[in-house]
Amino acid sequence: MKRNFSLFGILSLLILFMTGFVVKKNVEKARMEQCIRYVVEQEMLQSDSILKSGKILNPRTVESGKVKYIPKDDWTSGFYPGSLWYLYELTGDEKWRILAKRQTEAIDSVKYLTWHHDVGFMIQCSFGNGLRLGEQEYKEVIIQAAKSLSTRFRPAAGILQSWNTDKGWQSQRGWECPVIIDNMMNLELLFNATRLSGDSTFYRLAVSHADRTLKNHYRPDYSCYHVVDYSLKDGSVRSRQTAQGYANESAWARGQAWGIYGFTVCYRETHDVKYLHQAQKAFDFVVHHKNFPKDGVPFWDFDAPKIPNEPRDASAAAILSSALYELSGYENGTYYKDWAGKIMESLSGPAYRAKLGENGHFLLMHSVGSIPHGAEIDVPLNYADYYYLEALIRSRRIADRTGR
Repeated sequence: MKRNFSLFGILSLLILFMTGFVVKKNVEKARMEQCIRYVVEQEMLQSDSILKSGKILNPRTVESGKVKYIPKDDWTSGFYPGSLWYLYELTGDEKWRILAKRQTEAIDSVKYLTWHHDVGFMIQCSFGNGLRLGEQEYKEVIIQAAKSLSTRFRPAAGILQSWNTDKGWQSQRGWECPVIIDNMMNLELLFNATRLSGDSTFYRLAVSHADRTLKNHYRPDYSCYHVVDYSLKDGSVRSRQTAQGYANESAWARGQAWGIYGFTVCYRETHDVKYLHQAQKAFDFVVHHKNFPKDGVPFWDFDAPKIPNEPRDASAAAILSSALYELSGYENGTYYKDWAGKIMESLSGPAYRAKLGENGHFLLMHSVGSIPHGAEIDVPLNYADYYYLEALIRSRRIADRTGR
C-alpha cells in the first residue's frame, strides 16, 4: 500500500509538471502570435505611408517629429528592405515579398560602393535575405558587393578599413586606417560570397579581419574598443578609441553587441572554436557588469557617468538578443536562449515597444545613435527594428524545432 501511494505521488507530480509545461508553452505561443500580429500591423502602417507617397522611401528614424528618409548610400539603407523580407518570412504573405523586392532593388547600385565598409550591412541585410528566401537572381549582387568590400582590405594590417579619413568628423581624428568593431558585421557578406562563387579569397579576408579584431580590439576583461587605428605602412596599432561611447576606455553598449554577434557568425562560418569562446566571454562581460540592467536593455554605455539616469539603447538589446538566439545553438543553449528571451520580453513590453500607429510607425522606442555627436538620441532606429524582427524569427524557429 505504501509502495502504491508513492507511485501515485510520483505520477501526480509528473502530471502536474507536464500540465505546467503545456500551460507555459501555450502562453509563450500566444505571446509570440500577439507579437507577430503587432509587428505586421505596425509595419503595414509604415509601408502604406510610403506607397501613398508614390515614391520609394527608405525610413531610418524620427527627427523633429517626422520620419527621416535616407538615400541609398546611407549606411542603414539595407535595414528597412531587410525588415520587409523578415515580415515575408514571418507571415508567408506575398504582399511582403513584393514590397521587399521593391525596396531592395531600389538600392541595387550599392553593390559598387567602395568608399566605406557598410556595404556589408546594406547588401547582406537586403539582397542577402532576399536570396535566402528564393530570389536567386540576387546572387550576382552579393558577389559584386563582396568584391567592392574587398577593395578596402589593407594587407599590411590584415583588416578591412572601415572609414575613409578625407572627410567628415573622421578626418579630424588623425587616423590613418580606422577599423570599428561594427565591421565584424560585414564579414557575413564575404563568407556568403565564397559560398556563392567558390572563390575562397573572400573567406580568407574575413578570417584575417576577424583574427586581427580579436587580437587588437578587446581588453583583458573582454570589453571592446570602438575604433582601432592601424598604420598603413606596417600594420601596427596606432591608437585605440571609443568614438561613439562615453570615453576611450569605456564600453559602448552597441559595440559590445556588434562584437558578440560578429564572432558568433564567424564561428558559424568557420567552426573555429576561438570565435565561439570570444563571443561567449564578451557576453560574460556584459551580463556580469554591475551596470547591466535587470531587464537586459543596456544603457548606451556601460560606464556612462549618470547611470541609472542615462538613455537606454534598444538597438543594442535587439542586436544582442538576436546574437544570443544563434549562440544558443552551439553551447549552453538554455542559458543563452533564456537571456535572449528575457531581452525580447522587455523589448516587447510597453517600456520599449511603441503603441500601434505611433513612433513614426517604427517598432521600438528608445534607441541611441551617437551621444558624443548629438545624433539620434532616444529615438527609433531602423536597425533596432531589423534585429528585433530577426530575433523574433530566431525565437520562433527554436520553438518550432524544440517545442519550447
